[in-house]
Amino acid sequence: MQTISFSRLCTHTSKQLSMNSMAEYQQFRDQEHLNMLAIFHYVVAGILALASCIPVIHLTFGLFLVFNPPVTKGAEAFPPEFGWFIVIIACFFITIGWAVAIATFLSGRFISKRQNRMFSFVVACMICLFMPLGTILGVFTLIILSRDSVVALYNDRRIV
Repeated sequence: MQTISFSRLCTHTSKQLSMNSMAEYQQFRDQEHLNMLAIFHYVVAGILALASCIPVIHLTFGLFLVFNPPVTKGAEAFPPEFGWFIVIIACFFITIGWAVAIATFLSGRFISKRQNRMFSFVVACMICLFMPLGTILGVFTLIILSRDSVVALYNDRRIV
């Protein structure tokens, strides 16, 4: 397959472009958009993984309450169950955050390989919940993966 340069396409007017070159141009645009989406998935996955480490502070605080309860005069100390509650909640948020970060990274990998379009579609829906970067990336991923020309790219990849 012949590669087409963007500068060559820009020198023509849209009336001069044949249907074949228009299809090549659309394929070129789709490839570029998918490459950018893959890179942005890697970036957002890193940010999500880093942000998911914030509850480690709460985990440490909960473990401190469990194993070293504060000593107070005349008042009741925190029950150890309260510390365990904080530990469980912190572990839950850390696990969910890392799972979403790993899924986002895998989605970027699949987009770069043009595989598992439905997995990337589901991850895009899921990361829409993480505002603002996840929402932006998720919406653009949904828009690009919904194009008929991109669906054809994924289908061609599956046949080969």
